[in-house]
Amino acid sequence: MSLDVDPGIVGVRLVELAPHGDERGMFVETFRKEWFPGVPEMLQTNVSTKEAGAVVGLHFHFRQADYWYVVAGTARVGLYDLRAGSPTEGTAWTFDMSSGTHRGLYIPPGVGHGFAALTDVTLLYQVDGYYDPADELGVAWDDPELGIDWGVGDPVVSERDRSCPRLAEIPSERRPTF
Repeated sequence: MSLDVDPGIVGVRLVELAPHGDERGMFVETFRKEWFPGVPEMLQTNVSTKEAGAVVGLHFHFRQADYWYVVAGTARVGLYDLRAGSPTEGTAWTFDMSSGTHRGLYIPPGVGHGFAALTDVTLLYQVDGYYDPADELGVAWDDPELGIDWGVGDPVVSERDRSCPRLAEIPSERRPTF
């Protein structure tokens, strides 16, 4: 495992994983707590499958961190630092994760996150807190202020994500702090 790219957002970590393969198939260690010193323990693992063209997010949490690994397909990841007072507040980062690149992504609380399924995608993600509806917030996925190019022409978006406010519409007390 190695740090692959500095995403330019404080606390976000993209790690390059080391797959091992032979004629039987492939093995890759996808997560180790020791790779992320000082972060809370991951408590739950989830799997999300999406068909090509789906867009999920942009979600954010006050308390919960996420760790993502793409098991199958290719996802265009969009991140945006929403944390007031962060040295990287207002920074967006977009990149592709795929089952062929073997990368893990740690997203701290307060960083908006989402993905577009460029192909059919299976995303395994871990969280450091159990589901709390009060900590499930969002920003409009298509807000031009975020500057995220999702890479899909006619996206399929859930009702929940279509109803998220634009960044300028979120009161300061409903925004995360650094």
